[in-house]
Amino acid sequence: MQEKKVPMRTCIACRQEKPKREMLRICKSPAGEISLDFSGKLSGRGAYVCPCETCIKRLSKGQLLKKVFSAPVDESVYRRLEEEFFGK
Repeated sequence: MQEKKVPMRTCIACRQEKPKREMLRICKSPAGEISLDFSGKLSGRGAYVCPCETCIKRLSKGQLLKKVFSAPVDESVYRRLEEEFFGK
């Protein structure tokens, strides 16, 4: 019997490749709203990030979502993502 292939994803902050289940998905909906996708099933363009503090903070420092989604991303979006992740 063949073993199932584990889907791998690359973190946009640290560029490490990890199994998809260990990563957080950031989704840009067709309407243009950006949010954390804890279920991994929201429709839209997705980007993956490690669930660690340094990678989450690196998102805003390098304006990484702007590069990934090829669209301007407001600073408030980065703050909201940090609040969602850290539960503040």
